[in-house]
Order: sequence, then C-alpha cells, then structure tokens
Amino acid sequence: MTTFIPHIPQTRIPAAYYRPPSYIQAAPPRADVRDDYERWYTETVPNNRMSLSIRSGIHSEISWALDRICRLVHNETFMFASLPGVIDGLFDWPEWYINEGHKLAKDSDLLFSSSQEQARQRRFALESLFVLRNAALHEPNAEELMTHSHTVPLILNGLHNLDHTKDENVEALLHIIDILCVMAPRYPVYPSTPPRLNPIPPLLRIVKESTNRTLIITSLSALTFLFSNPPNAPYLEPNSPALTASIQYLPLFMDKPLLDACLNYLYCHISHPAMARAFLFNSEMPGVLRLLTSLILQEQQTLEKTFTLDKTGPIYTSSSTSQATRDHELTKEELEDLIAKPEPQRCYDWMKTMFVSKVDGELTQVDFWNMYKDTFAPYSEPHPLLVASDVIKNVTNVFPQAQAMVLPGPSQRFIVRGVDRRKVSAANERYRCQWDRGQCSAQPLSSPAELFDHVLEHLAPVDSNDFPCLWATCPRPPLSKPALTSHILTHLSSAQPSQKHPSQSDTITLPGENYPYPTDTPTSRPAPPPRSTTITYQMPIIDPPTTSLTALLVLRILFRTSFASVDAAPRVDSDHFGFPGLVEEDEPDELDTTDRGGIVDEREGERRGRKAFVGVRRLLEGVRIRDEALMGWISEMVNEV
Repeated sequence: MTTFIPHIPQTRIPAAYYRPPSYIQAAPPRADVRDDYERWYTETVPNNRMSLSIRSGIHSEISWALDRICRLVHNETFMFASLPGVIDGLFDWPEWYINEGHKLAKDSDLLFSSSQEQARQRRFALESLFVLRNAALHEPNAEELMTHSHTVPLILNGLHNLDHTKDENVEALLHIIDILCVMAPRYPVYPSTPPRLNPIPPLLRIVKESTNRTLIITSLSALTFLFSNPPNAPYLEPNSPALTASIQYLPLFMDKPLLDACLNYLYCHISHPAMARAFLFNSEMPGVLRLLTSLILQEQQTLEKTFTLDKTGPIYTSSSTSQATRDHELTKEELEDLIAKPEPQRCYDWMKTMFVSKVDGELTQVDFWNMYKDTFAPYSEPHPLLVASDVIKNVTNVFPQAQAMVLPGPSQRFIVRGVDRRKVSAANERYRCQWDRGQCSAQPLSSPAELFDHVLEHLAPVDSNDFPCLWATCPRPPLSKPALTSHILTHLSSAQPSQKHPSQSDTITLPGENYPYPTDTPTSRPAPPPRSTTITYQMPIIDPPTTSLTALLVLRILFRTSFASVDAAPRVDSDHFGFPGLVEEDEPDELDTTDRGGIVDEREGERRGRKAFVGVRRLLEGVRIRDEALMGWISEMVNEV
C-alpha cells in the first residue's frame, strides 16, 4: 500500500512572508548555513519529507528529493544517520535498473532517444547510485553501507547482470565498482563462494575486454583492494587478465591515473611470494623491469637541480705569442762614440749601454771583464784599458743596487748580482739567417723570400752533391744540392702565421708561478694544472612521486625474489672466500635433474630474474633518489648484478 503524500510546491517562500506553524515555534530553530538547507525536509525523524518523497512513487517528489540530496552529498557534512530511511529508499531504483531496467534498452536507443518514462527511471537509478557512491567516501556513511543488507546484493547483481560493453551501463557500473572499492579491503571471497556471489570474475572480464579507460582504471583499483585482503589470495593467477592489462598499459607514462592503477595492481600481485616467483617466468618480465626503471628516470628529471662546484686552484699563464728577444749588441755608431771617450767614462757609458738593473739578475765577473776586454782591446790606443778589478768596481758606480760577491760552495763563484744584459726586441727575428750553425752575421730580413734568397747565396759556392745542412742544429744527413735547396724551405717561417681555432686560448698554462717561458724544451716541462676543474652534478631536491615509489617497490620485490637463493646459500670455496652473493650461475642444461621439479623451476626463475636485472643495470646506475634508505636499495641492486 502506497502512502499518499501531498504535493508541496517547490517554489521557495521568501523569509519575510514565511510564518512557521505553531508546533514548530515551540523550539526556535538554530541558524544553519549549509547549502540548500531547509529544515522542514531534513528533520532527523523517520517520516522526514526527504525519505518519504524518495519512496513515494510520485515522480515529481522523487525528482525533487534526488535533486536536493545530490547537492547535499557533495560535502562531508552529509550523513545517512541524519536522515533516517533515506538510505533504504536510495536502493529502490538502482535495484530496479540492475534487475529489470537495463533489459528495456534497445539498439534503436543509440539513434533515437528512449521513451520519457524510461529515461526518467534510468536517471533516478543513476542519481541514487551517485548519492550512494559519494556518500561512501565518508567513513560514517561507508560503515552504514557495509552493514546494510542491500549493499552486497546490489554490487554483485550489478557486476553480473550489466553488460560492460554497452555505453548505457558504463556510468552505473562505475558507481557500483566505486562502492565496491570502499568495502573491498574487508570483503572476503572464500574458495567455497558460489560464482554468483564472487565479484572477481566479472571485474577480470571488464579489465580484459573493456576499451573504456575509466572503467579499466576503476576495475583495476577494485581488484587491487580485493587482493590486498589475504583470504582472496587463492584467486590470484600467474596469467591473470588484470596482470596482462597492467603490463599492456604500463608504457603510458603520461596517463598518470591509468599508470597509477597499473602499478598498484602489479605491486599487489607480486607481493604474494608465489606470484612473484611465477612472474620471473613471464616473457614480459625483462620489459617490465626496463619500463619501471625508465619511469623512475623520467620522473627523476623534474625533481633534480643542477649544482656546480668550482675546485679550480690558482692558474698561472703566459702569452702563447711571446715576442722574440736577444741580447743587445753595440752598433757601429755606439762603438765609434765610445772609442773616443777616455777611461773610466768610456767604461761607465759602455755599462749603461750594454746592461740594465735587475734585482734577480747576475753575471759572472769573468764574463763581465771579458766582454769589456773583447770590445775595447783593439782600441787601447790612445786610451789604455782598465784592469779587471777597476771594471768590477765601476759596476757599483753605475748601478748602485748591484754588488760584486763570492758565492761559497765546492767551487767558489765570483758574480755580479743586480744587473743583466740589456734585451732588445726582434719582431722579425724569425727571418734571421741561422746558417753556419747560427753564426751568420747578417741582420734579420723582412720576409721569407728575402731570407731564402740569402740562404741561396750561402749555397752558391757549393759544388758537391754530398753536402750537409748547416742551419742551426739541423741533423739532416748530407744531400745533393737540388735536394738541399728544397730542404732549406722547411726551416723558413711562413709569412702568415697559422690561424688558431676559436676555442684555442691565447695563453699557455704554466706549471708554477715563476716557471720560465718560453723554454728550449717545452715538451719536457711538468704538466700544468687543469684550467678549469668545475664539477657539475645533479641531485634530487624533493622525494619522488608515488608512481616512482611504487615502481621501486616492484623492482625491490622482484630483485629479492631473483636473488633469494644467492643470499641464503653463498658458495664457500678457494675461489670465492665465502663472500655472500658470489654464486656462479649454472646454465639450464647443467641443473641437477635429480632435484625435485619445483626446486629446478625455482632456480631457473631466479636465473632468468638475475639475467633481466643485468640487462637494466646500466639504467639503474642513473637513478638518484633523495632518501638514503631508498637509494640504498638502488645501490644494492647495482652492486649485486
């Protein structure tokens, strides 16, 4: 018998004109700012209008009630306990749709809209499921749903009756599976459970056959929650369609919700030791290891920051294009001017012309005297030469900071400290003739062509076909005159110096601060320090996302499964010294066939697992994780393989 409920207009009455009945005025209402709140239909009594309207059978009342409750269920303040009887009414239309309503759908509905009555009833069912699904996300509502007598039949009938390949059933299935996810961790499915009361087969069928992304994600999540309950473990299979689907969709790194669902199921699946050992025989196992490692590496790029550490010490350089210099020699004019002067003025002016003051410079007293004597001996008339002691004394008169001294040692050295030979620049020194072992007295020439013509003058008197090259220290054996003429070209500098590469520096790095440059033996000098010792490295600054952590957990489980026997029974002999993990892998044909088949299969699976980890070792070496404990897992895997 249907209870008649008078229709109450849905038009809101302005607060200024609203006068509540006398029986309500006994207790003044408290202010409530909840959205769409109207106290007269949310009374916490069994005969509140919300509950009565849902079960009235009057479409306008049902539509009104579901519209209001769909708004209320958007926040956590909505609880079934505050509206007695509402939860019972919310099961009416979904149960009708699951048992009878879905059969009314026809193929023609895909092209033409269904009847108004049928569309309205389907909407009531979907709105009711929507309310149940949203309310279940709140813990108090979830507890009430799990203890309600209609919840489990609704879920089981929905999974077994609704065809997931039809689009009109997808929304209802999504809501039903979401409700199942809430109660799945505490929903046991025993081996004696009848097929009709088992939600696992239809979920596996959806994952295997469906092409709807959202439905696949929801079904994988429900299976993950179900198999996380230990009593449901017997329903896990090595070739489960859910495992196949998870591996199939695993490369879709950009689809985070689908990737997360696949990783969670994969982790739940191999968390059972039997499934982990069986997975080592899966042909997709090496590819899964590579995908999991690649995922960690890809997500790692957005978590890292580049750091630069400069370890460069002091660098001493010198110009790579040093200008050639030579000791100053008296010119004809300078010599004629000095000859005419009397001593000791001639000696003073000669020293000023030939020497300069230099703090760390030194010359032997013998060299000093011989230079003076060789210069003026031919011109001792009319001004005789000074004796050696006077010449040495005159150095202090010309250069006050210079002094004559005797250096002690096995053989005493008599030197003049504080002076050095005057140097003159020779910009065109490379065009100086080095014939006669460098004794040619000709002045530097202006071009390679002039220098070549000058050398040909040295070769003009040569009439022998067996004549050596006399250029500086050239070790070339004797040549014929035509061959010698061609050989001379190898000693001549180019008029245009070779161009440097843009990356080549204009300076030379020296081994030390006071190291002499240029030197006669540049190839024998000590190696200078590197110009730049800047170290650039990347380091993660935040922890990896949940997808990377789940992938790492899967890798960890498979690694421990692959190396289980290695850790348990290390080989001890003269070649291994008893170190753990040093176990030689036997080839498949060398396995002990006298062992039981299970042991042989287990060892073969471990061998395959170790081989797969060897294949991803190089990828694992590039993984960097901020947490030291997690990074220790990576280091352990790299070191073991």
